[in-house]
Amino acid sequence: MAEFMEKLLKAGVDRVIDVRALPLSRRKGFSKTALGEALATNGIEYVHLREAGNPYRDKRNEIDKCLALYRGHLDRHPGIVDAVDDLLAGHKAALLCVEGAADRCHRSVLVERLRAKHPRRKVMHL
Repeated sequence: MAEFMEKLLKAGVDRVIDVRALPLSRRKGFSKTALGEALATNGIEYVHLREAGNPYRDKRNEIDKCLALYRGHLDRHPGIVDAVDDLLAGHKAALLCVEGAADRCHRSVLVERLRAKHPRRKVMHL
C-alpha cells in the first residue's frame, strides 16, 4: 500500500477511479472501504464505478479473448466510457483494477476508448 500511495502522490493524482466490478482484494488495504479511507487520508478521492468492471474477468487466462469481449461490452454500453470520462474531467485521476499490467487489463480498453474521444488527453501508467 505504501508503494502504491507513493506512486499516486508523486504523480499528483487527486482521484482514484476503481473500475473493478467487485472492489475486493486479498491484498491488505485494497478492498473498497480500507482503500477509500487510506486514499482520503492522503487527500485523494476514491470513486467506485462498478459498471466499468469487466464482466468477463473469468476469462483472464485468455487475455485476448477477455479484452475482445470487453470491447464488445463497451460497444453495447457506451455510457460506461462516458461515465469514466465524466469522472476524469477536471482531475488528475488513476484507473484502478486488480491487474497490475495495464496492457493485460480491461482498463487498457477504457483508455483506448478515452483516447479516441480525446486524442490530446495525457494518459499515464503507474
